[in-house]
Amino acid sequence: MSFTTRFAPSPTGPLHLGHAYSALLAHDMAHAAGGRFLLRIDDLDTSRCRSEYEAQIFDDLAWLGLDWPRPVLRQSERLPAYRAALERLWDMGLLFPCSCSRADIRAAVSAPQEGAPAHGPDGLIYPGTCRPKAPPSGAMPDMPLRLDMARALARLDAPVTFTETGTGPAGETGRITPEDMTGRVGDVALARPGLGASYHLSVVVDDAAQGITHVIRGQDLFEATQIHVLLQQLLELPVPLYHHHRLIRDSAGKRLAKRDDARAIATYRAQGDSPQSLRARLGL
Repeated sequence: MSFTTRFAPSPTGPLHLGHAYSALLAHDMAHAAGGRFLLRIDDLDTSRCRSEYEAQIFDDLAWLGLDWPRPVLRQSERLPAYRAALERLWDMGLLFPCSCSRADIRAAVSAPQEGAPAHGPDGLIYPGTCRPKAPPSGAMPDMPLRLDMARALARLDAPVTFTETGTGPAGETGRITPEDMTGRVGDVALARPGLGASYHLSVVVDDAAQGITHVIRGQDLFEATQIHVLLQQLLELPVPLYHHHRLIRDSAGKRLAKRDDARAIATYRAQGDSPQSLRARLGL
């Protein structure tokens, strides 16, 4: 299959320089390989997504000189596909319902006997409060669901590995041990209330559906890749090549966020910057 990559922003705020770098890099790499660059809209969080931000995404990316096939894939239209993946994992005995709130988890892992709270790629590492001794039976409930990490790893015939071509700390090959996954990742959330699916599940299902061969994204998502490759193996989906690039930071070294409007693409456009000058600013 030819080189196919994607840029998948959430319409929850204006795109900033970090988004511009990631989108331009993915577009350039696809163009150089004679492949395809796709735009995907991550709009599962309907409480925060806004139509005006989505329109601005299209406008900013077009101003940068990017093009992509239409219509674009919107995650809000993909809920049946996520449900099917969840039901498959449920039938494998790998999911369990969890009613813990973030505050509950924070309180549990902050208890004096637990020591300092440990963070993983899914936030605070889940302490296993609702994890059952045996897989739940019956129909999959319509409530938050977590992956039983130990049982999931036991289902695999091969280790969780992936090829890294960017700046990720694993070098050329990422290999994750079961100890890494259970102790440093834990039982990640795959179905969240009001969203239908978590980022980890939706991105894996959508990458497979769109035939993504190369995932190009920021180094801040490197640690999440082990979760995604695990899900790909469990669901028997292709494992793309991964390219984690450097992050664009402010003068204090802090990673840019959407609330940092001073570095929004729209701000530079309003100041009279050209796409070429923005590329130069980003080292492209």
